[in-house]
Formats: sequence, C-alpha cells, structure tokens
Amino acid sequence: MPIPFRDADELEELGAAGYLKIEPSATEPGYLGALFLINARGEPIEFTYNRIETPHTFLWRQDDIRRHAARKLTASLLSLCPRTPSLILCLAGEVGSELFCQDIQISLPVCRIAPAIQPLSSAGAEIPESLDAVEPMNLFWYPGKPPADSLESKLMHELIYRGLLTEPFDRAALGLQEVYDLKVGDPK
Repeated sequence: MPIPFRDADELEELGAAGYLKIEPSATEPGYLGALFLINARGEPIEFTYNRIETPHTFLWRQDDIRRHAARKLTASLLSLCPRTPSLILCLAGEVGSELFCQDIQISLPVCRIAPAIQPLSSAGAEIPESLDAVEPMNLFWYPGKPPADSLESKLMHELIYRGLLTEPFDRAALGLQEVYDLKVGDPK
C-alpha cells in the first residue's frame, strides 16, 4: 500500500518570477542584461541574456546612456524570452523608475527592490511598500501592487518566504559572467 502524500503542485500554478539584471560591461563600453526566470521553489526555468554597446561620445549625458541601454536591453530580453513570467523583479539601483513607468509599457506587475537604508526616489506612478524582513526592503510596484488573493501576490509571498527576493540576482550575475566568459573576480 503506498504511503499517502501530497505534492506541492499548487506552487507550479503560481507561474514564474522574472529577475531583470542590468549591469555595466567591464570589458567594453556597454551594458549586459539578463532575464532570469525561476519558479516559486527557486528552480531555474529560463535564462535569457544580451548585451548592448553604448556610444562613447561627448554628446550623451551618462544618465541618458544608462537609460537608453536599459530600455534597449529590456526590450530585447522581453522579446527573446520564450516564456512569460507572472511578475518581474529588478534592483532599484540598476533599474530606474522611468524604465517601466515611461519607456516600456508592460502588462505584468513590476517590482523594483531596494534595501530600506538605501536612499531612493520613486516615480509618482509607482506604489511603494515596505517589507520588514531580516533585511528591511522597500518595494516599488508598477503599475500597482497585485491584489492579495492573486497568483502574483502568492508567488511574491513564496519568494519572500523562501529567501528568494534578491538571491536570484546573484545567480543572474554569475550567468552573465559565464556566458560572456568573464573571469570570476574581474570587475563587472
């Protein structure tokens, strides 16, 4: 007689979380980007990556170059990724509020994450939320925080519960190092 058990298949119903990672290239003028999808358990589902060269000219302001690169990289990653995540998370230090509030329109909930001690401005269109955890975080939702009973909200709760709010960004950075043959220890 088999031992009765229950598989946590309901976690699969929550869908995937997409972690958007954008960082300056260490080897040439430009930026590297990745969209790393994981399930609610933290298991990898998809890793989409790209890079963009930026102009090396006095005609551009540095913030405009960063914004241009973030917009172009994000658009390419969203179009290349074969699976649609339930929500997208990004680090507020890497992705400005203008990316999803002004430059790219997306129907998914987007959450920019920042440590509570990091001073940060947000756009008026973003919905701020404070998260009291081991390390307090500020969350900035666009176009709005998912309803409490939604699959997106349940997915976010699982990610937080399992310690996966920011850890996948480290795996995405390692993935970028590997695909672009950057040596560990090289500056990013």
